Amino acid sequence: MAVMKVIALTSALIGVAVAYDIEGMLGAPRRSAAIVNPSGELAFFSSTKYNWTTHKASTTWHVLDIASGNVSKAAFDSGVSEFVFVGPTNTSILYINGTNEEIPGGVTLYTADVLDFKPKLVASLDAPYSGLKATQTEDGGINFIAWSLAYGNNGSAYNPELATIPLSSGQLYDNNFVRHWNIYIAQERQAVFSGRLSPAYGGALSFDGKTKNLLLGINATVTRPESPVAVMGDSGDYDISPNGKTVAFLSKAPELPKANYTASYIYVVPHDGSEIAVAINGPGSTAPEAAKGASAAPKWSPDSTKLAYAQQDGIFYESDRFKLYVAAIDGLEAEVTPVAEYWDSSPSSISWNRDGETLYVGSELHAAVRVWSLPADADADYKPKDFTGPESVVADFAVLPDNSILVSAAASWTSRIYYTISPSTEKKVLFSANEVDPELKGLSPKDVSNFWYPGGDGDMIQCFVYYPSNFDASKKYPWVFNVHGGPQSAQGDNWSTRWNLRLWAEQGFIVTSPQFTGTPSYSQNFTDKIQANWGGTPYEDLVKLFEYVEENISYIDTTNAVAVGASYGGFMMNWIQGHALGRKFKALVSHDGKLNQVGSYGTEELWFIQQDQNGTIWNNRANYERWDPLKYAANFSTPQFVIHNDLDYRLPIAEGIMLFNILQSLGVPSRFLHFPDEGHWVVNRINSLMWHQNIFNWVKHYTQGEALLQDIVITQ
Repeated sequence: MAVMKVIALTSALIGVAVAYDIEGMLGAPRRSAAIVNPSGELAFFSSTKYNWTTHKASTTWHVLDIASGNVSKAAFDSGVSEFVFVGPTNTSILYINGTNEEIPGGVTLYTADVLDFKPKLVASLDAPYSGLKATQTEDGGINFIAWSLAYGNNGSAYNPELATIPLSSGQLYDNNFVRHWNIYIAQERQAVFSGRLSPAYGGALSFDGKTKNLLLGINATVTRPESPVAVMGDSGDYDISPNGKTVAFLSKAPELPKANYTASYIYVVPHDGSEIAVAINGPGSTAPEAAKGASAAPKWSPDSTKLAYAQQDGIFYESDRFKLYVAAIDGLEAEVTPVAEYWDSSPSSISWNRDGETLYVGSELHAAVRVWSLPADADADYKPKDFTGPESVVADFAVLPDNSILVSAAASWTSRIYYTISPSTEKKVLFSANEVDPELKGLSPKDVSNFWYPGGDGDMIQCFVYYPSNFDASKKYPWVFNVHGGPQSAQGDNWSTRWNLRLWAEQGFIVTSPQFTGTPSYSQNFTDKIQANWGGTPYEDLVKLFEYVEENISYIDTTNAVAVGASYGGFMMNWIQGHALGRKFKALVSHDGKLNQVGSYGTEELWFIQQDQNGTIWNNRANYERWDPLKYAANFSTPQFVIHNDLDYRLPIAEGIMLFNILQSLGVPSRFLHFPDEGHWVVNRINSLMWHQNIFNWVKHYTQGEALLQDIVITQ
């Protein structure tokens, strides 16, 4: 088979003009969550747009007037990498400029007013710090924190542009966490650093040039501390108290091997680093003994006396339920109290009301992250209520002075929505991308619906349905049968630039996305049922969906269907390839899917496979083999497109190559696509263009008769 190259002519692949195409989806503005000023009048967001002619992305800042909904260009430009509102007025900011003329690889801090933008340089930092948080102190100074990689020997900030490059490329390890997601673990670790801008004459600020690594001194017998936790951690892993005196951060349990356990603790430390950080929920703390798993989302109360956070019980289960806690903080001592501990939900973000007595919590229900309100001292059996609803997925929210919130959200039909709402007031939409961006013109809530059907174990399964433009229920459409990844993650009415199911529908398909057994947000019991059951009940849920659609949905042509999936969805493609359901599809697409369960120890997060396979390979090999797609390779016969990326260390590329080799050896029509510079996801826009074009060509070849492309050339 010839090596294929990419083409830039999407219309040639699609064959007909469509309202919503690949380049439009990938190039349309990508807007950040909104940053609200202290008075709650203004919100700022960045917007990054890609130019397909120059192949460059450009970022601009915009301001949203919260009262009117008017959007205008901000007074500053992309020289502002990130900023926080802090200073003498409601429009004063401290911001990071990602360049430093004096120190290559360093960054600089400036103060400015967002309306009358006249920046003043206040600090030169010697490393590429990011994740800025800051607060003004009583004397008019500013205490700030940010994170950077730090040297392992002395804890100072690591600047790769100034670092000495060793002559040898070898990396030596004496613990089993060698690599993670798409990187090999290096000696440097991420760390939270603190700094201070002191008040000076005439209202100026001065910086002594020193930052302090707040993780130094933690006793680590097995795993070195890091915060934010790589690779998925971010500035939500730490927070600074409003009075500027104390910092909270989370780090992996230092006494446990990182590859085998999910445990992490919340630490508190003086901002000036004058004492060693203390864990408030680790061994010997006042936190409930059952809480031994991963911690998340530390957030200080407005009066700096309490810290809210979330933690799982399971010490080696990444998809256990997060429970809410509030710790009363006195210096470095804490008294921890559970909050609404019987609430069967899993908080992912936390904010305090301005009164300091109420928590607003982001948590998922039925595949939609919503915002919930509850007292900070809620009893164990308290049942919170969400007030944002399922119409969009909340990405972030900010509490306004009147205790309403400004929500940054998205849905399958819009890449960004900003709206205000409170537990007692209606939603007021201020901005929606589909009404502004020409690339998304015509997308609307009518493009998606959902239904519930009985699954393989008697549970009702929610299934989302995506429709193409000009959908006509009197016609029949070929079917894309999508299986989401995770498996403990949902894929509902949300926006994605990787698996944008509305874009798939625009190719002339009806697309379904069932939330099968194991999907979170349908009760913890429902999530837990996938343990030791990967090819069992979830597979039966998919069989039941096929039967349900055959019997109940007339506009779907079940005789003209393809099945697609990534990660766990890729595993499921490989599983159904060897089972009866696989014969119902004209073709399959598997992206970074597991083929060989017995080879699971070639990955890094051992807690994941040992939890989901109910033991280790040496004490429960039979269960690994039970759900091993490779065991059924003799049955493989459905044409299959295989994608697997070289930097996907969670699912090593040998899995994809092995699958392709087997398909080819069996004479099954198949193609293999890999990207040497991509990990578990395809994020580079040009690579993503090629990914979409080739996959769409494959599924349309088998359902719509489109010729398979052979020699594709990239053009400007």
